[in-house]
Amino acid sequence: MARGGFPGMGNMNNLMKQAKKMQEQMVKVQEELEEKTVEASAGGGMVTVIANGKKEIMEIAIDPMAVDPDDVEMLQDLIMAAANEALRMADEMVQSEMGKITGGMGLPGMF
Repeated sequence: MARGGFPGMGNMNNLMKQAKKMQEQMVKVQEELEEKTVEASAGGGMVTVIANGKKEIMEIAIDPMAVDPDDVEMLQDLIMAAANEALRMADEMVQSEMGKITGGMGLPGMF
């Protein structure tokens, strides 16, 4: 038997330390992502949506020119398009930041 315990235990201990460090980094990045925002617009800037890294909508701005009582559907479509784009951008931001920690280990659905 190898000196100092079972063979391979040093590697296991190193792996556990690396996993713990990665977990701590992920928590820190998730906290930072709550503060980071992305902005998306639709209709040439008529509707703007700001979302954070937790994929929460933080703000919606609507140009008064986009408000047409005879065409509410257009406004709804603009809001939906801007919101979906902002959430897509927030998701990309999260994946990018977490990818820096995981080194692109490809852990789908983890974030």
